[in-house]
Amino acid sequence: MTEKTNENWEPKIIAFVCNWCTYAGADLAGISRLQYPPNVRLVRLPCSGRVNPFYVVKALQEGMDGVLVSGCHPGECHYISGNLSARRKFAMLKNFLSYVGIEPDRAIFTWVSASEGEKFSQVIKGVTEKVRALGPAQKLVKKL
Repeated sequence: MTEKTNENWEPKIIAFVCNWCTYAGADLAGISRLQYPPNVRLVRLPCSGRVNPFYVVKALQEGMDGVLVSGCHPGECHYISGNLSARRKFAMLKNFLSYVGIEPDRAIFTWVSASEGEKFSQVIKGVTEKVRALGPAQKLVKKL
């Protein structure tokens, strides 16, 4: 990749978010007109515990530069322990990504509640900057 291309490159990030907390926090950020990078595309799920680790791997394989999984804070899950299940899956996923040679920082896990629009904005800024620092994904990406 040339220097000129690197300067114009913007990361593509997909976020799997909990319907009850993080998605509501994103909605609050939008209603409050908080600014954050437009690099992230949200996929709303009933619970972060429903995120299959293969979703993350498939997203990276299909060309995403980063993946964010965000759910309710521990103890606040609408499905009792779904977010704790997600945290366990995510810990294993980070080890797997490292094992196959993908930077573990391409996958990020956070907690954002419905009342934290400002935090959602900051999380998106942080994720975008972290993925931008890693550069375009090279490994595991399918070549057409």
